[in-house]
Amino acid sequence: MKIGFNLLLWTGHVTDENFPVIEKLKAAGYDGVEIPIFDVSNPAHFAQIGRVLKDNGLEATAVTVLPDEAHNAISSVAANRQGAIDHLKRVLECAHNAGVQTLCGPYYQVLGQFSGKYPTEEELNNAAEVHRAISPVAEAAGVKCAIEALNRFESHLLNTMEQASSYVKRVDHANFGTMYDTFHANIEEKCPFTAIETVFNSGKLNHVHISENDRGTPGRGHINITEQIQKLKSLGYDGWMTIEAFGGSLPDLAAATRVWRDFFPSPDQVYLEGIEVIRKAWNA
Repeated sequence: MKIGFNLLLWTGHVTDENFPVIEKLKAAGYDGVEIPIFDVSNPAHFAQIGRVLKDNGLEATAVTVLPDEAHNAISSVAANRQGAIDHLKRVLECAHNAGVQTLCGPYYQVLGQFSGKYPTEEELNNAAEVHRAISPVAEAAGVKCAIEALNRFESHLLNTMEQASSYVKRVDHANFGTMYDTFHANIEEKCPFTAIETVFNSGKLNHVHISENDRGTPGRGHINITEQIQKLKSLGYDGWMTIEAFGGSLPDLAAATRVWRDFFPSPDQVYLEGIEVIRKAWNA
């Protein structure tokens, strides 16, 4: 098992200003960081990030989204779906340059954009068309795909582990899998342990996010994070457990994830306490 921390707590685009944070995470005992890949205008920039991570003895995963309707995988417009493919190819170039192992996120629809209806077969097939196109590209880049089911207030295509596992079968590519997120499961799943079994038994669980019910410090909310980590371990999961927390430093992201107040006194509390929650649960 490896423990990571999502850098979205500080930035949506990592630059040299964020390198001291990377050093702090290494000093705290993290195995790696999760890099946001939103700005794909300069893929070469991510090679510098990869070098800094390597110099600090850290590994990397990454998170991305589809930025707008012109790059929307579920769109009925073929040009928009091609836009999604082109965008994700650039994301994967950035990821490869940074040495990323797994690309997670809801890169099937525009975050917070809804049809007002249940997901349709057309939307599912449209997205699968995009993901079949980029899965071999990701594989060639050495990056595993981990599509993320979000809660109903952020997306409508995939909300549960049952839906995500079914969607992975629809895409049907060896390099394409899904992930589990304690925050989204807290909202959408009737039983988190059943959800964990569902996604693990699919054989396509490529990533895990540890996130508290308020998006704050793991262990200071009401999600039974310890028991969920122990459930994952008992089933044989031995991959990344990456802490994801959000604050107000990124106004656009805060608005998209409905962050309207501070959930912790400082980011230090989140990464210092969060890693101990995971370690204690895993070793218990």
